Formats: sequence, C-alpha cells, structure tokens
Amino acid sequence: MVVIGALLGGLLFYAQGTEYLKVSDVPVALLAFATLLNLFLVPAWGGVEVRGFGEIFPLNGPTWSLFFEYIANLLYVLAIRKLSTRWLAMLVFATGGALFGYAITNEYGNLGAGWTFANYGFWGGLLRVMFAFPAGLLLSRVFRKWRVRGAFWWCGLAIVAVTVPPRLGGESQMWVNGIYEALCVLLVFPLVVWIGASGETTDALSTRICNFLGDISYPIYIIHFPLIYTCFAYAKRHDIPFCQTIPQVLALVFGCIALAWLCLKFYDMPVRRWLQKRFV
Repeated sequence: MVVIGALLGGLLFYAQGTEYLKVSDVPVALLAFATLLNLFLVPAWGGVEVRGFGEIFPLNGPTWSLFFEYIANLLYVLAIRKLSTRWLAMLVFATGGALFGYAITNEYGNLGAGWTFANYGFWGGLLRVMFAFPAGLLLSRVFRKWRVRGAFWWCGLAIVAVTVPPRLGGESQMWVNGIYEALCVLLVFPLVVWIGASGETTDALSTRICNFLGDISYPIYIIHFPLIYTCFAYAKRHDIPFCQTIPQVLALVFGCIALAWLCLKFYDMPVRRWLQKRFV
C-alpha cells in the first residue's frame, strides 16, 4: 500500500496546484525522483521536497508514520522483544514522560510531529512511535478481557468526545493544548484499545461491519491525503466557499472508501497472499 500511496500522490500532484502551491514549477524528472524516494520510504530533503512545506514525504504525507514504524520494528527485532514485561513497562513510562514533556514544551503546543524534520520534528516523531509501539506490546502482554457491553459504541463515543473540542489555550498558553493532547495519547487512547479488545460482536451484521471497517482502515489511511489535496485545490481554484463544499467533501469521503476497498481486494490482499506463499 505504500507503493499505491506514492504512485497516487505522484499521479495527482499536478492536479493539486493553487496560488500557494505552484506545481507547474516542479519538473517532471524531479517529481519522478520524489516519487521513487516515497516508494522506498526515503525521506525527502531540501530541493527534493517538491511541495515546499517541509514534509519528509511530500507526495503522501501519512507515510511519515510508516517510516517511524519501520524504525520501531527494527528496534523490536534487535532489542525490544527481548525485554521483560517489567523493563518494557519502564520503557513505556519513560517514553510517555518524555512525550508529555515534548507536548507541553514544543512551540506548537501539540503532538503533530514527525511529518517534518524541522524544529525537532524527527525527535517528536520518534517519541510518538517509541511510546505507542512498546505500549501496544505491553498491552498485549498484560491484557485481561473486561466484560464491557456495547464496547464498540463506548469506544466510538470516547473518540468523538476527545476529538470534538477545539484547540485549547491561546498563543500565550500553548502548553494547555499540549497537556490535553498528551493525556489523550497517554491515557484515553490506550484505554479505548483495551475496551475495544474486550468487546465482542453478537450478530453476523455487526461482525461484517467491524471486519469491513478494520480491513479498509489501513488502505484509507495511506490513500486519503493525495485525494484531500486534490479536492482542496479544486475548491480553491474555483473559489468555492467552505460552506458550499459539502458535495465535494461527500464525494471525497465515499471516493476514499471505494478506492480503499478496491485497493484492498485487488491489490493488497492478493500481494499479501503471494508474499506469504513465497516467503513464509
């Protein structure tokens, strides 16, 4: 899916031009080279960052998280998997504390780090994955199922509740928002994962819905950004007011879901099956 995301970003790049992004100024050869870097998860630098926003993966922004996950997987193979549960818990608490400190001290007052290497973005991204990855591993070791009725709905309600509030604090109190985001990441989201893992579907329809949402979650994540940029550029070029973009937004949402499903069924799953037969 990294390949699909990179190719989609490259193919749609010239359709994303606005007054802020002069895509016509980017030579085709440079775009092709940037696409190649994205394909192999090599971060862009300087003149290769074709979008000009400082992104390490300018053609498909979310790829940054996979870059850091690859680092985490390498560290897992080399060291993390060998840690006892006690030492793993200590690592989680240490990186969680460092992440909290980063959230309240960085100049933006949030945890939106990792997509750029500027302003200590690399270290912020590394902290994010070095808390989340070991925390997930720790949860898998100590998990004991709770009896929670309607776990899916409670988890959904919790996610909506913590994401609906606007940014907290003003320019003089950036740390307030940092505290809020850190508490969500360090406490709320692990609890949501625990409750969600404790839930059980009780009928065939619920099972199919949950399986569908789980199956397309990764494909949607890796393809949505190029489509968002294209939709945004279309609205800007045609001077469509925000309040009148509902048709475009609906087309974007359902288009992402449809394309994600097609990628899953006709590319991702067949390739995974082939790789498993060949290498596993």
